[in-house]
Amino acid sequence: MLVLLAGIVVVHIATVIMLFVSTIANVWMVGSSSFGTVSSGLWLLCNKTCQQLPVNSRDEASLKAVQAFMVLSIIFSVIALVMFIVQLFTLEKGKRFYITGAIMLVCWMCILIGVSIYTARFTGKVTEYTSPHHGYCFILAWICFCFSFIIGILYLVLRKK
Repeated sequence: MLVLLAGIVVVHIATVIMLFVSTIANVWMVGSSSFGTVSSGLWLLCNKTCQQLPVNSRDEASLKAVQAFMVLSIIFSVIALVMFIVQLFTLEKGKRFYITGAIMLVCWMCILIGVSIYTARFTGKVTEYTSPHHGYCFILAWICFCFSFIIGILYLVLRKK
């Protein structure tokens, strides 16, 4: 049981770190241009230097929604980790980690909404790149989506012994 708890905590901490990296770094889409390799994220467009991400007015609300949901997912993931530690020391034996599991599933839903909006609105619409493809931040966000779902379900099923 102790090994299972330690494994869940390690995966949860790794998920929080990957969420931070995927939200902060600017490598959601990568491509080539006449200036070299160009990458864009949720915040900046970078080639040799970084500048504000140019977004037309039609896509601005979508980008703000993606930014908000990714930041919310980080907040909910950290809150779930703190709640798990609190419940670990205060919960009676035989009780389940319902609150932690519910918060983690809210984090999962925020990741799903944010990354899905990005996929629907911004994938393949970068015309100034040649051979655009997804960067590591986009892939990390989907990995965090899977991990947060698994962790959330494990928290709901897990009993304190």
